[in-house]
Amino acid sequence: MAKSATPPLETSLDNLEALVERMESGELTLEESLQAFEQGVRLSRQCQQALQQAEQKVRILLEQNNEAEPAPFSGDSDEQ
Repeated sequence: MAKSATPPLETSLDNLEALVERMESGELTLEESLQAFEQGVRLSRQCQQALQQAEQKVRILLEQNNEAEPAPFSGDSDEQ
């Protein structure tokens, strides 16, 4: 199976955060700012798509097990 060319969500978020910091520094030229903005829009769309795919996977998993219900997470798995 071929891997997707889209970077993982965490990588995209890190890149987007770094890009915003560069833009907020005020040291970019107008042309650099426009390029950074375009890249930011692409990264934002990648993040949104990754989140939508994850949400769809959760829906599919819940549909496969009709008895499954969301429950609060308890980090103490030894207590039962």
